[in-house]
Amino acid sequence: MSLVIARATLADLDDLAALFDGYRQFYGQPADPARAAAFLRARMQADESAIFLARDGGSAVGFTQLYPVWSSVRTGRAWLLNDLYVAPPARGRGVARALLDAAREHGRATGARYLQLETARDNLVAQRLYEAHGWQRDEAMYTYHLAL
Repeated sequence: MSLVIARATLADLDDLAALFDGYRQFYGQPADPARAAAFLRARMQADESAIFLARDGGSAVGFTQLYPVWSSVRTGRAWLLNDLYVAPPARGRGVARALLDAAREHGRATGARYLQLETARDNLVAQRLYEAHGWQRDEAMYTYHLAL
């Protein structure tokens, strides 16, 4: 495996939109590649999110998207890891872990106080991954925090 993680640009939009459409379908949304591409294009053009794309041998195999938020209590920036997706054929090969590492490094590089994510209570595979990667569960909300 020759996995490369890089911040996505508009040049990656077609590959990224295909993955994003798969992600949306995973969460019960109908396939809509045009909608997926339009949404991502808008986020990227407005610099409203940080998207990291995983490629294996040049093929797009996963992504994560983070949105900036601010913490009044901690008086600093934080990032909401809103989306994490690995294409089914690439699962179990460390892609999600590499994307989580990229998210952590992005948080550190931007001076964030923490990263936060939420996942479904029945998504046990994701929960095990997050906890193995150092995330801590908020028992009331199933929200995870990673101190940076």
